[in-house]
Amino acid sequence: MITIVSKNIVKEGKAEEFKNLAKELIEESRKEAGCISYNLNQDINNSNILTFIEEWKDKEAIEKHNKSTHFTSIVPKLGELREDKELNLYVRV
Repeated sequence: MITIVSKNIVKEGKAEEFKNLAKELIEESRKEAGCISYNLNQDINNSNILTFIEEWKDKEAIEKHNKSTHFTSIVPKLGELREDKELNLYVRV
């Protein structure tokens, strides 16, 4: 299993728009065969920090996800709404 943590620092005033776009991405991603979980979390101290925490069966599932229509159409729009991003992939030890 691989866990993805994608921390997004969203532009001021854009958090709601980001969350609305992310909703479709989450719903569609959860339908994918290799998706174990896919959630968006909002920092309790800074509402402009929104973090996806995803769990995937394996690297192949992630590669397929990254090529999906919902990913390739929504992620660029999310990118326009953020100031910065940090992306990390983890395996359980």
